[in-house]
Amino acid sequence: MLESLISSRTRIRLLLKFFLNSEVRSYLRELESEFGTSSNAIRVELNRMERAGLLESTVEGNRRYYRANRRHPLFGDIQRIIRKYIGLDQITEQIIRRLGNVEEVYLTGDFARGKDAPTIDIAILGDIRVDYFLRLVAKAEKLIRRKIRYVLYTPDELGAFRNYLSKETALLIWKREQTG
Repeated sequence: MLESLISSRTRIRLLLKFFLNSEVRSYLRELESEFGTSSNAIRVELNRMERAGLLESTVEGNRRYYRANRRHPLFGDIQRIIRKYIGLDQITEQIIRRLGNVEEVYLTGDFARGKDAPTIDIAILGDIRVDYFLRLVAKAEKLIRRKIRYVLYTPDELGAFRNYLSKETALLIWKREQTG
């Protein structure tokens, strides 16, 4: 889908890297190693995106770190497109809302670090219907054409859940709205 709108694979990878989790920051050589692409191709795209105001950079020592510019007027729109591209909207709509008592859902693993991957890792805190969950995961995997790997924690396991999250790069993607 995104490939038909954006012809540069490097640009798509940079959008995923910086807009999926806006806390992620990276420098040129790190991106070169991660993408397996020439530093020149990455530099060209980074410069274009920075000139457009989509990225901002800071210099620390001899490295220039880039990150998403959260103040850009299109930041939220781009982030929603990226999340839709990888299927997070489908996970939210097809799975989470129908599971029962879900408190929080986090994206972990490669995607939480801004890396594209064939598997989406999620951690769920709540008391859910596991049999129904497994059926919904199978349906969602077909829709998004990616595998979903999950870790489930009940509210009684809150300490273990927080311990798990402290060791993982985690991005909150859903939280039950508090009423009252």
